[in-house]
Amino acid sequence: MALSPETRDKLKQVSTATLATALFKRGLRNQMVQGVRPLRERAETMVGEAFTLRYMPAREDLNTLAAFRDRAHPQRKAVEDCPPGAVLVMDSRKDPRAASAGGILVTRLQQRGVAGVVTDGGFRDSAEIASLDMPAYHARPSAPTNLTLHQAIDINVPIGCGDAPVFPGDVVVGDADGVIIIPAHLADEIAEEATEMTAFEDFVTEKVRGGQSILGLYPPTDEANLDVFKEWRKANNR
Repeated sequence: MALSPETRDKLKQVSTATLATALFKRGLRNQMVQGVRPLRERAETMVGEAFTLRYMPAREDLNTLAAFRDRAHPQRKAVEDCPPGAVLVMDSRKDPRAASAGGILVTRLQQRGVAGVVTDGGFRDSAEIASLDMPAYHARPSAPTNLTLHQAIDINVPIGCGDAPVFPGDVVVGDADGVIIIPAHLADEIAEEATEMTAFEDFVTEKVRGGQSILGLYPPTDEANLDVFKEWRKANNR
């Protein structure tokens, strides 16, 4: 199921924290990509369908600079094939000692209209990538070429990224806290539920800032708070 514009817009308005709770309610505990951070914080949340690249440990006789001359090299092909609006997600074996990509390749992704890039490894040219208009997430900066440790081997197959399972077409959401993966078939209902949860959380935040106790409010075990919430929604067009 393709990501609809309506669901994409809803997901841009909710946090990865709220999404994690909605997924947890469905028994999904490991959807957060562990150990990655944005190269810089951005006003808009990253949302897109996953297009994946898998690295394996490099075999030295195959992983030479000459490998990049092959137009079908998986890393280069992934950069050219990742669809506009998608997020390129790379399984770098949680090893940032060698770069998953650098400034030129990530610039190419930006120019092709890709929505973002995520690796559980590292990026070289990290300051340059941080200056781009496209969101990027990694574990830490890394100067050595991926060829030193990683061999790009598969495109658009199921991968693990930071211990999260990522299937092609899953929905990737990234904010200042990190990156979470929503199974494709759940995207619409998770977006709807997270939108509702966000409205309630905004209401609770307003009440707590006004001095109200969280007891009976969060969670709303006092039914009177739910009545106040209904009135708040009407008044705030939520």
